[in-house]
Amino acid sequence: MTEENQSPYPIIAMIRHGAYKQLKDVPSALQPFALTEEGKQEVIVEAKKFASLLETNGWQLNPIIHSSNQLRAWQTADIYRQELAHLFTTPPSHITHDMLSERSVGCVANLTIKEIESILEADPRFDSPPENWKSDSEYCLPLQGAESLMMAGTRVVNCLIEQSHIQAIDAQLSNQTESPSNTMTKNNTVHLFFGHGASFRHAAFHINVISLCDIKKFSMHHSHPVMIQKQSDGIWSHVAGNWKIRKNALSFND
Repeated sequence: MTEENQSPYPIIAMIRHGAYKQLKDVPSALQPFALTEEGKQEVIVEAKKFASLLETNGWQLNPIIHSSNQLRAWQTADIYRQELAHLFTTPPSHITHDMLSERSVGCVANLTIKEIESILEADPRFDSPPENWKSDSEYCLPLQGAESLMMAGTRVVNCLIEQSHIQAIDAQLSNQTESPSNTMTKNNTVHLFFGHGASFRHAAFHINVISLCDIKKFSMHHSHPVMIQKQSDGIWSHVAGNWKIRKNALSFND
């Protein structure tokens, strides 16, 4: 956890969904499956730990919960809502967003990696994808609706900023006649966002919370919050929560 600061911006909690029954050798993307029973129990444990962290630090929860539209993220958010019910000052609402989804592979969603590569090989318009294309941050499949991991990260970070009203706070501070450092008040509000590991990591890269090499080095623990915050000097920082160290940097499974 970083040292306490006087940031006027809310804390953003990025929470990867819990464990679910993922199809083998299929990019996770838009798989519609539910959490496993073990995954649900793990979410409960993590939510209770998070409640303790909130109480210890005196952090307040924003009553609007955000998640992607994938069932595994929605379920994770709903379990958190139930476990943290006593900490909301008003009844919480749960909003889902396409913008928080994992990287989309477009029209080949939920096909296996080999099936996707076979489709590209059979189409005379396309070159073969690079080796380990699934974990290549810049590579975008040349197929309708597909996006790169970097593109997904941009989409996610825009959602985090928009839904946390960061831009409104920026505008308010820029309009102050006094120095913002002398007039701002500390913000202890936490905004909850439930989504997916790879797109969250690429979002963190876009605001310089992690470096390019960290994208492949780090993963995210299931249902464990990684918390970030924009500081008064405009720099984003890691506030709390642990990244997971990836054993195989060339294999994304989120």
